[in-house]
Amino acid sequence: MAHPSPIEDTKPWYKHFWPWFLICVPLASMIFSINYFHLAVSTENSLVVDDYYKEGRVINARLDKVETARQLGIETQLEIENGAVALTFIQGAPESGEALSLTFYHTTLAAKDFSIMLSRDASGVYRGNFEQDITSKWKITLMPLDQSWKIQQTRFLPQAKPFLFLPE
Repeated sequence: MAHPSPIEDTKPWYKHFWPWFLICVPLASMIFSINYFHLAVSTENSLVVDDYYKEGRVINARLDKVETARQLGIETQLEIENGAVALTFIQGAPESGEALSLTFYHTTLAAKDFSIMLSRDASGVYRGNFEQDITSKWKITLMPLDQSWKIQQTRFLPQAKPFLFLPE
């Protein structure tokens, strides 16, 4: 009975490690590539703007509104706690007492954006309520209904204390 020599290999190819390794690496990369291609085609990128010229004009108009808020000397303090918003004017309160629009723009997910209307109570504090989860980074915008001025800041929410909400 002859023994196989140490150089001679009697196992079939599929019982070795290296052929399977060499097959699995390209196969895994193909699976990941197909998955990423599917994600790229099927998901919408809400950060991409189609009409840059029009968007640029809108940005300039927004900057004018922020400058108007500065000229009016508007200073506010904003408190956001447990789904309730309280906005107090330190300086430059609107004389008409009309409602204000407070809009929360999520920094990356447009589907999470929402607006609330703030109405003035008897003590002069503007109040409103919301039900959305606000744990994230937000661009917060305050405007009157006639959109004559604007205050806008980017903040991480929620915040434990009220914060100054000034035109930037």
